[in-house]
Order: sequence, then structure tokens, then C-alpha cells
Amino acid sequence: MDPPHCREDEEEAEDSTLAVGLSLCDSAPLLWRMRDLKAVRSRGLVGALLGSLPRAPRQNSQLGRPLLLLMEEEKLLREEQAAADLPAANQDEGVELHLQYEEEQQTSFEEQKVLALEDRKSALLRAMTSSQTDSGTGTLDETVQTRLQDLDQTFTFTRSAMAVQLSTARAGLGYCPEARTFLQADRPIRVQEEPCCHIRYRVFRDLRGRGFFLTSAGKFGGDFLVYPGDPLRFHAHFIAICVSLDQSLRLLDLLAVARLGSNVKKTVLLCSPAPDGQICYTSLQWSGMV
Repeated sequence: MDPPHCREDEEEAEDSTLAVGLSLCDSAPLLWRMRDLKAVRSRGLVGALLGSLPRAPRQNSQLGRPLLLLMEEEKLLREEQAAADLPAANQDEGVELHLQYEEEQQTSFEEQKVLALEDRKSALLRAMTSSQTDSGTGTLDETVQTRLQDLDQTFTFTRSAMAVQLSTARAGLGYCPEARTFLQADRPIRVQEEPCCHIRYRVFRDLRGRGFFLTSAGKFGGDFLVYPGDPLRFHAHFIAICVSLDQSLRLLDLLAVARLGSNVKKTVLLCSPAPDGQICYTSLQWSGMV
């Protein structure tokens, strides 16, 4: 009989050979299954977690599934034949997440119903107390108790009055049939064969092949943030900007990105694929005003 740790190693090896299941939401490739998240992480692909609870939609410190992949990450997985579209019939975990969401919505509805009733009672007490004080009459304890009991029996709270995250509403339910057809796209809407996308992917594949981890650099005005290791352990060292070799750049643009890199303590890389297949990297560093 094999020891437990040997069986675990065999199961992990078997899971690593399975294709990652991609769920396309319009043009966005999403990963829902935990084993898929572990698989892409083991390949050095990071992605970005998007999921949040309806009761805490604005927080960004405890995000969960789904995981949104970059366009280049999706293309690299498909090129290595390590990803496949997740069939709707096999999305068992997606169904489980939907049932969990419905249960959370029902729990939230019950909680908000109780809170709304308490708010209504508090408003009633304030109104009756203020009227009692203004008139100078005696105690109205019996009247207040009667009104509160009636409120318990007659109070209604509809689901339309719930405080929910608007982005959790199902897309397409309030649209015309043409819009529904558009929202039910089964292939990425974005065009991945444009020259700029092709340049980005070549740079992404080369840097990933060198062992770097990459994430989106939109907030820094670049194409990729380049990490020397796992982003959970390291800060990004480079801001990669993908340009073609024959593309002309304005001097002011170069000064702006170099100054930005200096402010955030990162080196700006101009990444340009060469005709021979190599990638030319040019680093920019701000040395000061002349």
C-alpha cells in the first residue's frame, strides 16, 4: 500500500496535466474552479481576482473568485494547449457558486428586513416621543406598544428595496433580443491579431520565458508590471511598454514615462520585437534636470 504522501503527489501530477477551464464573459476570460487557479499559478501566471460579496462591493483587500486573465495569459495557455473553453454542462462549480449566491441573497434579505423594521420602529418612537413632549401630555406607553405591535404585523419589505451590488444583476434581462444575443458571445470579442496585440504577446511570452511574473500596468501607464518573482513576495522592478522598432516616440512622452518610473522606484523598459524574433529592451532612468 502506497503511503499517503505518494498518493497526494500522484494526484497533483494528474491535476497538472488537466486543461484549465476558461469561462468567457463577453471578452473576458475568467477562471472559477480552484484547481484552475492553482494550475495557472503553478505556471507563473498571476491574473487578477475580481469577486467580492454583495454586502462589501467596494473593498479590494479580500477579493476572491473569479480570476480574470490577461489577454496574453489566455493566449499563452491556449498556445501551450493548457486551456480549453469550459462546457456549460460541466460547470458544476459555477452552479454551486450560483446556489451559494442565492443563499447569501436570501440571508441578506432577512437581515435587511429586520434592520428596516427596527429603523421604522425607531422613527415611530421618535415621532411619538416628540409629539408627547410638545403637547405636554402624560405617558403614552400603552399607545406606543399598540402601534409597535401593529407595525410588526403590517410591516412589509420587498426585495426591490434591498441594498445590493448593482453589478451582480444578470446582464441581458432588461435588454432587447439583439442585445441579449450580443451578451451571449461564446468567443472573445476583442481582436487578438492586431499588430499592437501581437507585439504585446511576443513581449509577454519572452519575459515569462525568462522567469519573470507579469501583471497589468494600466495604473502606471504601461503594458506590464514585471516582477522578479511571485508578486505576493516581491515588488515590481520594471514597467514594460511595448512599441515597435519603427515607431516614433515624442521626447516629451519619453520624459514623462521616465519621470513616472523614477517616482514609483521602477525602471521603464521599452520592449520592441526585432525581425529576427529577438526582443530588444531599452531601459529608461531619470537622472535629473539639466
